[in-house]
Amino acid sequence: MNFKNFTPHIINMNDGQSFVSEGLARVSVSFTEFDNDNICHQSFGEIEGLPEPQEDVMLIVSAMVLGESDRNDLVAPATGHKDTMRNARGHIVSVPGFVRK
Repeated sequence: MNFKNFTPHIINMNDGQSFVSEGLARVSVSFTEFDNDNICHQSFGEIEGLPEPQEDVMLIVSAMVLGESDRNDLVAPATGHKDTMRNARGHIVSVPGFVRK
């Protein structure tokens, strides 16, 4: 299986593999006006920036894009997995693999 990264970050795997960004997939969003407490509502729309499916290719996307899509060729980094590696400040250094919907 080949993986193509459509997040804005390099995805580092615990096994040493890295996937550089090859594009950017995002979920469009719109906002209402702020109320008197500086709170607004957001609405999510279409996914933008995904190429057409390709045979033997999985696209690495954000968890939000994965959650909003019905495509079966998308995965997201397994950032919540117990084997995710973090630095001293808690920032993710690498992930053990991917999740799919």
